[in-house]
Amino acid sequence: QVQLVESGGGLVQAGASLRLSCAASGRTFSNNAMGWFRQAPGKEREFVAAISWSASSTYYADSVKGRFTITRDNAKNTVYLQMNSLKPEDTAAYYCAAARKFRAELRDYGTPYEYDCWGQGTQVTVSS
Repeated sequence: QVQLVESGGGLVQAGASLRLSCAASGRTFSNNAMGWFRQAPGKEREFVAAISWSASSTYYADSVKGRFTITRDNAKNTVYLQMNSLKPEDTAAYYCAAARKFRAELRDYGTPYEYDCWGQGTQVTVSS
């Protein structure tokens, strides 16, 4: 059974940092681009960051650029999202996902429709 399991969420104050992890099991995702999305109550799922299969390229939403960093360790089948300088508007459930197929441009992974395997999410709450 293929699974993506996120962890590392929590309740923090504005300005703090968190590191989310996404561990894959059941199959390797080392050949897949991976992404992080988030969804706040009453809002649509929003793209956060994507990373190429080789980790040579990354792509970020403007809202997190300069504060968040996506990395991966293919040997551990794990993707990470380092979140610094957190703001109350970063509050959401965060999901990792594996891309369904190769795209030449990493920016093409900025939509949920490019992903076919999702984790269950981890909640991040940032208080002001």
